[in-house]
Amino acid sequence: MKKLIGSLLLTAAFAANSFAADSYTIAVVPKGTTHEYWKAVQAGTVKAERELNAAGVNVKVIYKGPLKEDDREQQVQVVENFIGRRVNAIVISPLDRNALIAPLQTAVQGKIPVVTIDSALNSDLPVSYIATDNREGGRVAARTLAGLVGPNGRVIMLRYSVGSASTEDREEGFIEVMKKDFPGIKLVSVDQHGGVTRDTCYRTAQNLLNRFGKNIDGVFACNQPTTAGMLLALRDLGLAGKTKFVGFDTGTELVSALRAGDITALLVQDPFRMGYQGVKNAVAAVRGEKVEKFVDTGVTVATKANVNDPAVKDLINPPLDQYLK
Repeated sequence: MKKLIGSLLLTAAFAANSFAADSYTIAVVPKGTTHEYWKAVQAGTVKAERELNAAGVNVKVIYKGPLKEDDREQQVQVVENFIGRRVNAIVISPLDRNALIAPLQTAVQGKIPVVTIDSALNSDLPVSYIATDNREGGRVAARTLAGLVGPNGRVIMLRYSVGSASTEDREEGFIEVMKKDFPGIKLVSVDQHGGVTRDTCYRTAQNLLNRFGKNIDGVFACNQPTTAGMLLALRDLGLAGKTKFVGFDTGTELVSALRAGDITALLVQDPFRMGYQGVKNAVAAVRGEKVEKFVDTGVTVATKANVNDPAVKDLINPPLDQYLK
C-alpha cells in the first residue's frame, strides 16, 4: 500500500512541472501554527510573494502546518497532500530531522525542490537551508549566562522535544561551551524536556525549580514555549528577576518580561527573514537558478538595556499587521 501511495504521489509530482513555466505554487509547511514565531515566518512568506508578483513572477504561497509542534504524522500528511496537489516547491521546517526524510524524498524524486527553514533535515535532499546557526546560538547563550552567574554559578537548562534539530543543536552548543570554557559552572540539570506547549514546559519547569530552585543561579530555555513555561514557573516561586534567565525567541509576553527584568536576556532569531528567503530560494530553485546551500539568518542578544535599539526593535517587532491582515 505504501509503495502504491508513493507511486501515485510521484506521478502527481511529475505532473506538477508541466504547468506554465512562470506560474508557481509554493507550499510552506511550518512546525506549528500556534506560536507567534510562526506568524513571523508566515509574514515573511507573504512579503516574498508580493515582491515576486510585483516583479512579474506569478507566485502563490500556500501556508499550512500542524496545530501542535509534536504532530509528526500530521506534518507528513500535509507534505503528502501538497505533493498530490502538484505544488512546484516545498518550504518546510521539519518537526523531526529524520521522520520527514521519506516524504520529502518523494517530493524531490518528483522534481519538487525542497527548501528547509528554521530547523534542519538529516539529509542532503534540500536545495537550501535557511536558519539561525543554532549550535552557535546555544554557544552564545552559554557565554551570556556564564557572564551573568559568574565562574562558579549553578545553572539548569530546559530542553524542548526529542528530534527537533534546531533546539537539539542549541542544547548541544550550550553544554559544549559550558563544559569547555566555564568548567567551574555546575550544570545541575540539562536532561529534562519540556515538550511543545507552554503548559507542558511550565509543568516541567515547576518540577525543576521545586527541586533545585533555591540552589541555582541561572537558567537557560531553548525556544519560545520553553522560555514562556520557565517564565511562569519562576514567577510562581518568586524567583523571576532574582534568578538569571536566558531564553530563546520572542513574542509579546517574553518581550514584556524582558523589559520588566523577569527575563535577563533573550536570544532573538529572524523568522521573518527565514520565511521570506525560503520562498525566494524555492522559486529560484524551480526556475533553475543557483541558490545558497545554507543561509545563516543570525542571532542577536536582546537585553533590557538594548531592547529599544533600532536593530533589536525590528527583530522583536516583525511587521505582522502589514502582511497578515
